[in-house]
Amino acid sequence: MIVATLFIGMTLFIILSVPVGIAIGMASVASIIVGQTLSPGFVAQTLVTSTDSFPIMAIPLFILAGELMGAGGVSRRILDAANCFFGRMTGGLAIVTVVVCMFFAAVSGSGPATVAAVGGMVVPTMLREGYSKSFTLALIATAGSIGVIIPPSIPMVIYGVSTSTSISDLFLGGFGPGMLIGMALIGWSYFYSKRMGWRGLHDEFSWRHTGRALWDAKWALINPVIILGGIYGGVFTPTEAAAVAASYAFVVGVFIHRELDPRTLFKSIGGACSTTGTTMVILGCASAFTRILTIEQVPVQVSEMIIHLTDNPYLLLIMINVLLLIVGCVMDTTPAILVLAPILFPVATSFGIDPVHFGLIMVVNLAIGFITPPLGINLFVAARVGDSPIGVVIRGLVPFLVTMIACLLIITYVPDLTMFLVDRFGL
Repeated sequence: MIVATLFIGMTLFIILSVPVGIAIGMASVASIIVGQTLSPGFVAQTLVTSTDSFPIMAIPLFILAGELMGAGGVSRRILDAANCFFGRMTGGLAIVTVVVCMFFAAVSGSGPATVAAVGGMVVPTMLREGYSKSFTLALIATAGSIGVIIPPSIPMVIYGVSTSTSISDLFLGGFGPGMLIGMALIGWSYFYSKRMGWRGLHDEFSWRHTGRALWDAKWALINPVIILGGIYGGVFTPTEAAAVAASYAFVVGVFIHRELDPRTLFKSIGGACSTTGTTMVILGCASAFTRILTIEQVPVQVSEMIIHLTDNPYLLLIMINVLLLIVGCVMDTTPAILVLAPILFPVATSFGIDPVHFGLIMVVNLAIGFITPPLGINLFVAARVGDSPIGVVIRGLVPFLVTMIACLLIITYVPDLTMFLVDRFGL
């Protein structure tokens, strides 16, 4: 009865358009009232204790770093540098969009933030050069999902905290899948652009202009090296790296690029506070939700049920992928990880699947959720950036969705793609 109240209550509240974090919290309170085995203050206590964690501090700091980088001119400078190398190729602007999203992913850790920051610059230019609006908006929505796969990644931090998996190893494991997805999107963009006759920029290559663009982008390009190099060089932890990233973004935006004036700075801080507040409410309520599930032995029961269904790890991974793809359509990444990781993690490890590999499978699945209706937050952000109905974005989405699912299958069944750096350099 308690478990039924949890899931039925959560589903009902979400259908009624209650914010996800509040829906999870209210379902938890309802289950406590029905079960009468926990005190009514359990959810409130968990809201405090679950966020009182050193690793969790990385989340608001990475969110702030992404906001400051976007407002401080970092994405524009990366775009200018990428244009010098890829802009003249067939489908050059589409390729540049993917490359810039991959670079911006290494400083933001967020999918929607990547779409907003990069899309605002590339979408008008691509439309002016003759690219179709449906292709352009679907591309930026899909490429933005790389923001949670290439480290640093906020969902990886949440998964690491939820399952006691090394966040540093998860960051290492994200490079291979992130590069695979980026190259696959570049390949499709080139093929489709060639078929449609979309050429690159018409100006001639200039070493002088390229050198100037690279010099102008130097502070943006070395940021991932400082952050990730510091983590794997043992200089600081992922949480301390998030603080360094936020401080670096502030210094570069205010004192070097001088594009963060007081108004822009406070707007960026306000946006980061709003996102952090929402994330922390979801995290706290989902922690109460998962603790109730653990008390009721749900993870153990699910594990035993799945083991009785199959003893084949390949079939298990198909079942988990299908489940996560469905969940990604209706639930945001953070609550999905917080609710499902404690349930699925014991099942995966009992089949011998490495925790880091399973973490990347979860993150990539839920990254695809960024571009699958009805939730698909990247679709809404791209539609807003392109000032278009969401139907326009969805019309160009199918090839990109197929590409992402194909990459997911490779990531799932070729664990070395995730684990080769972890095995060599893992902490």
